[in-house]
This record gives sequence, structure tokens and C-alpha cells, in this order.
Amino acid sequence: MMGRLNRDQGQLFYCFNLEEVVPADHLVRAIAGVLDLSWVRAELAAHYSPMGRPSIDPLLMIRIAQNLRRLAKLVARPPPVTSMIYVT
Repeated sequence: MMGRLNRDQGQLFYCFNLEEVVPADHLVRAIAGVLDLSWVRAELAAHYSPMGRPSIDPLLMIRIAQNLRRLAKLVARPPPVTSMIYVT
């Protein structure tokens, strides 16, 4: 069963509003304004069972996957050297 993001459950979980954190002029907001993902649910509907527990919203899963890819790139890089050892 394909789930949809339910905005009425905020009181059950840690409340964090991304809209308050991301600046209005951030590049992500500009991209989200022109990126149309309305076709995703119809395209994936055939892969979901009509019964059972609702899944995570497919659009949310796409966003999570994009963030995980970025996180993997950050983790793969060695950390920058923040201190120097001077030998005299």
C-alpha cells in the first residue's frame, strides 16, 4: 500500500521544520520550485500492494536517497587536517 506523507503526525515525533531552517534564497528552494515530481506516484503505483501497512511516501524516499548519496560522498573524503604538528 503506497503511503503518503502525513503532516498530521507532528505531535508524535520530534518536531523539526525544515522550512524554518533553509533560507528563502537557497538553491534547493529554487530547484524544488521548478522540479515536477508529480508523475512519481502514478509511475510506482503498480509496484505497491493494495493492502497492508502504508509505505513511506515515494517522494520522501527519493529525497532521502539523494541525501544519502551526498552523505556518502562526504564520508568517503578524508577529514581535513585541522591541526599541524611542529617538530623542532
